[in-house]
Amino acid sequence: MGSATGATVADKAQEKLPSHTDVKDKDLNEVVDRYAPLVKRIAHHLLLRMPASVQIDDLIQSGMIGLLEAAKKYDVSKGASFETYAGIRIRGSMLDEVRKGDWAPRSVHRKSRKVAEAIKTIEARTGKDAKDQEIARELNIDLNAYYAILQDATGSRLFSFDDIMEGDDSAIELAAGELPGPCDGLQRDTFKDHLARAIDGLPDREKLVLALYYDEELNLKEIGEVIGVSESRVSQIHSQAAMRLRARLSDWS
Repeated sequence: MGSATGATVADKAQEKLPSHTDVKDKDLNEVVDRYAPLVKRIAHHLLLRMPASVQIDDLIQSGMIGLLEAAKKYDVSKGASFETYAGIRIRGSMLDEVRKGDWAPRSVHRKSRKVAEAIKTIEARTGKDAKDQEIARELNIDLNAYYAILQDATGSRLFSFDDIMEGDDSAIELAAGELPGPCDGLQRDTFKDHLARAIDGLPDREKLVLALYYDEELNLKEIGEVIGVSESRVSQIHSQAAMRLRARLSDWS
């Protein structure tokens, strides 16, 4: 993204921010120049899990809002690096923008819940990972229809790893060094422990896709090249992993 484009998007983002600030315009311009590539990278990374209705420019603009908010609120004394703090704010701002539109129709939410319930039923009955064919059979649909559900669920807010690990306020506070109360912290840490164990228990391919996407930050095309499948299949595997985790964590409290 060129500096002119970055400045244009940043100007639009600036208009949406409150007018009161202790950060000088010069400082904000320097932040935009330096971290605009970070906003663009995060936007393209998230776009791959979003429906066609989500435009890259909209993500970048909302990401710029997050970047400027981070510049105004960052406190170096809290210990986290600015890039870490800004990255969380940028992702959170982008996800908030998509969440406002709640693009997924109710039918997508309903079908996604049914898939999670089917997975839970099969795994409780067999004690093994539910396979694609078994899930489709449990839902009384063919395999292609099941894959269509997975594709439709891509980016659905029903279960977002970004919400859990990056986009919510508790994660922002944690990165900034502002820890919540001990009970809240214990609950969050306990859930993260359950989530980590659930991820570790996923089928190898699903676990690999999550690791490549979230840890290595590869895009869907790159992941597909690593595991030898199409981008759409990577997206389906990601959705199925999310639904499997939803099923396995449904009784958590």
